[in-house]
Amino acid sequence: MPPPRLSIVIPTLNAAAGLPATLAALAEAGAAAEVIVADGGSTDATPTLAPRLVTAPRGRGPQLAAGAAAATAEWLLFLHADTRLAPGWWSEAQAHMAAHPDTAAAFALRFDDADPRARRVERLAHWRARALGLPYGDQGLLIPRRLYDAIGGYRPLPLMEDVDLVRRLGRRRLRLLRTAAVTSAERYRRDGWLRRPLRNLTCLGLWWLGVPAARLLAFYGGGKAA
Repeated sequence: MPPPRLSIVIPTLNAAAGLPATLAALAEAGAAAEVIVADGGSTDATPTLAPRLVTAPRGRGPQLAAGAAAATAEWLLFLHADTRLAPGWWSEAQAHMAAHPDTAAAFALRFDDADPRARRVERLAHWRARALGLPYGDQGLLIPRRLYDAIGGYRPLPLMEDVDLVRRLGRRRLRLLRTAAVTSAERYRRDGWLRRPLRNLTCLGLWWLGVPAARLLAFYGGGKAA
């Protein structure tokens, strides 16, 4: 069997409820992809669901870095545990890998909620990713391994690890794909469709001003990696 072309890294923390749907969507890639679950200390059934399990200190940054270190493929896909890639993702990912071997890519954000406010947040995310080159981690990140290594990979940050990485990546080395990354809207339903984006923007602004990620964690809402 040829080695996998894509290593998919999923950081988890007590993600057993949603992880099966995330994993099922990845079956499109078949044997061409290996799936690595980088777990930060789950106490539920998450570890038993992992096709391949790596343990790491809690926090998305450390977990993503640990998963990448264990990966064996020439391309990496970082994906949140509550994000399900829409049908056709593998076809578009293959086309990107063939045509843009030195460029990263992010998927189009979509929430699993019919609320019209979800569409507004999606449009804001699309503008942010296209105009500013700042897709968040819930859009997934497809990146060639050599580029990931060249920019230093994920740093062990408890928060803002996605912004930190794409900032080093730069807009010119990032493309946006059409396929949707369907993400759980649980936090937006809980915190509010206005309050949550405002909180995210405040965290982004404070981080840009130099406030350490560790200090922003409590304001953001805890350290859950999934």
